[in-house]
Amino acid sequence: MEQISQLIGAVNNLLYSYVLIALLLALGTYFSIKTGFIQVRYVGEMFRLLGGKSSKSKNGISSFQAFCISIASCVGTGNLAGVAIAIVIGGPGAVFWMWLIALIGMCSSLVECTLAQIYKIKDGDHFRGGPAYYMEKALKKRWMGVVFSILISITYGLVFNSVQSNTLASAFNKAFGIDQLYVGIILAVVTAVIIFGGIKRIAHVAEVLVPVMAVAYILVAIFIVIKNITMIPSILSLIFSSAFGLKPVAGGLFGTVIMQGIKRGLFSNEAGMGSAPNAAATSDVSHPVKQGLVQALGVFTDTVIICSCTAFIILISDGYTSGNVTGIQLTQDAIVSEVGSWGSIFIAACILFFAFSSVIGNYYYGETNIEFIKANKNWLTVYRVAVVVMVLYGCITDLPFVWNLADLFMGLMATMNLLTIAVLAKFAFAAIKDYESQRKAGKDPVFKASSIPELKNTECWDD
Repeated sequence: MEQISQLIGAVNNLLYSYVLIALLLALGTYFSIKTGFIQVRYVGEMFRLLGGKSSKSKNGISSFQAFCISIASCVGTGNLAGVAIAIVIGGPGAVFWMWLIALIGMCSSLVECTLAQIYKIKDGDHFRGGPAYYMEKALKKRWMGVVFSILISITYGLVFNSVQSNTLASAFNKAFGIDQLYVGIILAVVTAVIIFGGIKRIAHVAEVLVPVMAVAYILVAIFIVIKNITMIPSILSLIFSSAFGLKPVAGGLFGTVIMQGIKRGLFSNEAGMGSAPNAAATSDVSHPVKQGLVQALGVFTDTVIICSCTAFIILISDGYTSGNVTGIQLTQDAIVSEVGSWGSIFIAACILFFAFSSVIGNYYYGETNIEFIKANKNWLTVYRVAVVVMVLYGCITDLPFVWNLADLFMGLMATMNLLTIAVLAKFAFAAIKDYESQRKAGKDPVFKASSIPELKNTECWDD
């Protein structure tokens, strides 16, 4: 088993270090140039749309709820621990590259989520869609959609959820001395209550949970920054000098600085990797680009805001230079050094919100893809039970092998999605052009499939 795990780890390093990063960077840059850096030009529009209400009917869920589901999934313990690891390995300069990649990733997210909206389907009183759906409807390759659905259902709904629950149980055991089994039982029961309630209940929970967890963490970060306001100019200078200065170049660390920033940015916000489109497709909007813009804002929120909070807290404390601690412990020690012992309890609470929100967000990605494979209530019930069991299992065991396996599945899943959106991007570009022309005419954009020649199999947008 150990040899197999090592082999999978080696494949992961090759896949993530070369193939995925090259695809994500190349496509993100191309999309940005092709759209005239719409992610910069339309920032104000993104915030306006986030607060808007559904403009077509009472079907589906709101843009804000879909936004919260995707944020719930991608904002997890990695925002607390992953950034710390990136700074320890790559230095403060990794933060700059994290920001840059988030900017590029916003456009990738806009494209994939716009496609998810274009090819979504009606399912009772709500919508569903995502990469599997546009692989089938646009590429006419259902087998690709089935493979993608299997990969994302296992990776997010089962393995990633067990890892999140493991982190949560470990944090509570350390902070309060609570047995991890008891934490697992409680978490499994609460998870079951929510996911058996369907997408509407998941959306309502995410709508409450995400703002609370994000705002609380951001406020503590702001307090720490204000408390150390005189240090901010030197910290910003440190970030930029470490990103471009002679010291990392002379020390042969320049590549490490860039790679750590790129990895943290890309794999934190998941832009272009095929997860967020599953949430984006659920919202009821009058134009696909509206939700695409909202989801692009999710990339900004995850990386530029929340990950930056962690980065500034760590850089202010200067604890990363010792090399004695890393990951979540480094973030925890940094906050404790600034706010006192209650900071340890605060981090435990943050992990509770971050990890649990990820559990329900990850589950929904699995649900919509299970329904793509076969719309059968019995299959869905079996999957829900499996999710609850994996949440409990994750709390009481170590998961190095399944974590490596999940990384491999996620890499394959992301590669499939990136190659697909590269082919279908022309339809997203056409939708963006249609959206911009309507806005310039003073209209509230409304989409019709007939406005884009060659666009077919768009059941929710037929005239």
